[in-house]
Amino acid sequence: MSRKWGLGTETPKYGIVDMLRYVSIRTRLILCLSLILVAAFLIITITHYNSSRKLLRDNLIYNTLPLTSDNIYSEIQKDLMSPVFVSSLMANDTFLKDWTMEGEEDVEKITKYLSEIKEKYGFFSTFMISKKTGRYYHYDGVLKTLSPEDEHDAWFYRFIETGQEYDLDVDSNQAAANSLTIFINHRLEDYDGNLIGVTGAGLNVNHINRLIRTYQQKYTRNIYFVSTDGMIQLHTDTDRIERDSIRSSPKLAKVAPFLLDRGNASSSHEVTYEGKTFLVTSRYVPEFKWYLLVEMDETVMLQRLQKSSLINFFVGLFVTFLVIGVNILTVNYFQDRLERMATTDKLTGVKNRRAFEHDFRRIAYTASRDGNPFSLVILDIDHFKSINDTAGHLFGDSVIKTVAEISGKSIRRHDVLARWGGDEFIILFRGDLQKGRAFCERLRRTIEETDFYFGSSVPLAKHLPVTITCGAAEHASGGSLEDLISKADQALYRAKSAGRNCTMCDEGDDGVVVT
Repeated sequence: MSRKWGLGTETPKYGIVDMLRYVSIRTRLILCLSLILVAAFLIITITHYNSSRKLLRDNLIYNTLPLTSDNIYSEIQKDLMSPVFVSSLMANDTFLKDWTMEGEEDVEKITKYLSEIKEKYGFFSTFMISKKTGRYYHYDGVLKTLSPEDEHDAWFYRFIETGQEYDLDVDSNQAAANSLTIFINHRLEDYDGNLIGVTGAGLNVNHINRLIRTYQQKYTRNIYFVSTDGMIQLHTDTDRIERDSIRSSPKLAKVAPFLLDRGNASSSHEVTYEGKTFLVTSRYVPEFKWYLLVEMDETVMLQRLQKSSLINFFVGLFVTFLVIGVNILTVNYFQDRLERMATTDKLTGVKNRRAFEHDFRRIAYTASRDGNPFSLVILDIDHFKSINDTAGHLFGDSVIKTVAEISGKSIRRHDVLARWGGDEFIILFRGDLQKGRAFCERLRRTIEETDFYFGSSVPLAKHLPVTITCGAAEHASGGSLEDLISKADQALYRAKSAGRNCTMCDEGDDGVVVT
């Protein structure tokens, strides 16, 4: 039974008028946006508000904010310097040195020592790690033996290589269900200055965060610590610790170099983010090699000044974002249409050469990574010039669109079909050459059995059959698109020489000829 195919639906046409209409709409939108912005913000008493705001801001930036930062630093230093001081005492304790140098024989002694230090000073954890044996001693016994292959132990070897006397490290505590902990690591040396281990104490991050929240409520500021590379070390949002960096933050990325690259000097900057203005100051804490960052929302401090203009401000802000949103949606809409026009064949609606070449690079990369073969098929409509000459170009276009439609329904979702030019189509087929040849034969027979003349008013053309000839080649690892097309093209040439309406493959066989 033959299949019935009509001429199909006409593809929308785009011309100069459409492009001009697009430009005109974009221009009108920009004008509309500008007029709304000007009208909204002219209502505000700009001169008085800005002059008063500048005076208040200067006072905040140069006086209030740096003074607040110094006060917070002085208060929080007491809480964080205590474990640093105790760690230094532990590193210079003769008991700890002697016990380590004498062979670490009585584990109960070191356990008792670490436990007493923990209880006396209220630390979350205390520990000592022997360089010789790699044993990790803590207040409850031997936790583990460190290994260079264990990623969780990398901090130990990294700290030893730095040669620093001590450092602070925010990490998960394996001895306490991997809870987030601030470890103060201190070098433990013998009486000749040779490294024999690392000792120190740990503070629970949640405990420090409670202190930070207290300071935030007291000073109505956002407070957190970052390392010299910008990575957040202490923050009330524990999910951001050791994960987020202010250098990549949408809010602080632009001013991060000025906040972090000034050595011991304090620095204050203004940041605009999501319609709000923030004042940010940084202060270097040499004891921890961290920066203390204090953020303040300017609008909180300017509430009295903003009270009279608050309604007008939010009306203008709302309208601004509304218009910008409309503008973005409109531009995106037309951009999508332009992209479709740039990657789609106008007559058939399938992909064009540009889109096909892009898909080839993607599929070739995936195939080389996963080791899955794929083939390329070039199909050509037999004697298409005769069809055009006998039945006319309108009917010839109908044949091309119908072949494209049949081919598009025959391929799988992850295969790629494109019009290569004129009456030629090209297909990327996921599978080896044998599967590609079988696919070509199924497609060839389907087209051969299709009645392209159903409903046609060209009786003289009915005796002309519509068939295709296929050439297939399998992609070789590392091969280019040009090489693959060349091999498929040669197979197609051999198929045409063999009488057309058949499939030939690059593997050197004679193909399967269907008469």
